[in-house]
Amino acid sequence: MKSKSTAAILAFLLGGIGVHRFYLNQAGLGFLYLLFCWTLIPSIIAFVDFIIFLTMDENGFNQKYNNGATTIIHTTNHQGSVSDELEKLHALKEKGIITEVEFRMKKGKML
Repeated sequence: MKSKSTAAILAFLLGGIGVHRFYLNQAGLGFLYLLFCWTLIPSIIAFVDFIIFLTMDENGFNQKYNNGATTIIHTTNHQGSVSDELEKLHALKEKGIITEVEFRMKKGKML
């Protein structure tokens, strides 16, 4: 799974030669950055990419660059019961936020 912060750091430090695009499995764009690196235009675009990565939320980044994977933040709620947690998890699955496989894994851990 690709990291948003790693992509941002690569875009800032080595974006002029397209390293961040290779990291994000976008080799075609990476080669374009390499091909035109002498014009400094890829450096400007990479800086814009850097700002976009910094301002993009984690789920948006995952949807775009990690094939739709979602980040689930685990919180411990001692007042909620297991059935309440399962209902919340089921709601996430119904909304399409998590996949059936993720639902089954989380359900197995809860039970």
